[in-house]
Amino acid sequence: MADLSDLFPGFASHYVETKAGRIFLRQGGEGPPLLLLHGYPESHVMWHQVAQRLAEHFTLVIPDLPGYGWSAAPEPGPDHFPYAKRAMAAAMVELMEHLGFAHFNLMGHDRGARVGYRLGLDNPGRLDRLVLLDIAPTYIMWHKMDRARALQVYHWSFLAQPAPLPEKLISSRSDFYLEWTLASWTATKDLSAFDARALAYYRAAYASPDRLHAMCADYRAGATLDLAHDEADIAAGRTLSCPTFLAWGEAGIPGRGANPLDAWRVLAPEVTGAAVPGGHFMCEEAPGPTLDTVLPFLTKA
Repeated sequence: MADLSDLFPGFASHYVETKAGRIFLRQGGEGPPLLLLHGYPESHVMWHQVAQRLAEHFTLVIPDLPGYGWSAAPEPGPDHFPYAKRAMAAAMVELMEHLGFAHFNLMGHDRGARVGYRLGLDNPGRLDRLVLLDIAPTYIMWHKMDRARALQVYHWSFLAQPAPLPEKLISSRSDFYLEWTLASWTATKDLSAFDARALAYYRAAYASPDRLHAMCADYRAGATLDLAHDEADIAAGRTLSCPTFLAWGEAGIPGRGANPLDAWRVLAPEVTGAAVPGGHFMCEEAPGPTLDTVLPFLTKA
């Protein structure tokens, strides 16, 4: 993927060695640290339309999660633990410590938001502020799964099927599956929101067998370990201690169910938030409105 366009002009790029393997990241801007974590089926590239404006306020750290983009794809093992959000969160803490940041702000989208809230639950005091983009807690997703939700998030159960079923089916038409997924989760149901250069990154990763295997392992961990970790926290009454803000697309995944803020009160009793025009891929569908919604929270004194 070395010949792909640089969508972060002026940002440094390097690798950091962690217990999860080599993590690729982009870094730029000035101010307090803000860790940006991407979701499925994308990579760090999803932040390219909002990075320059965020860099006016923050030192941005924009990695590829383990198994995605240019980061290492550890072997999942029988329990998929390397792709549990607990393991990914630990790798992000290690990465930030390596860069000199003992505590930091975090904004995550989709799977990256799941890593973000798990990091906050497992490491109280690490996060100054947490922004979650277009998700409901894993606990809520599985425990409240009904016919409508199952049809909406069919990929949760499909990708979690034992290997190699989803890998084989997707790899036979990887571009089709990726583009269907991206388009179907937007408000316009097409690819018009995505920069062609960013799509090239996403297609390249989806064509890579180890990346595809890792993405499926991510969802296998979501259906087992991640759910168990949420259940244990809720049973123990553990909640997020950092200020938490939820932004969701008006036509996104959480926005089509009950009040998204109500869904979060089980893990973040003081959560605040607001809807943003568009669908699931907020930072590409509506970068300006998304920033207008989250920046007042992130920059609040």
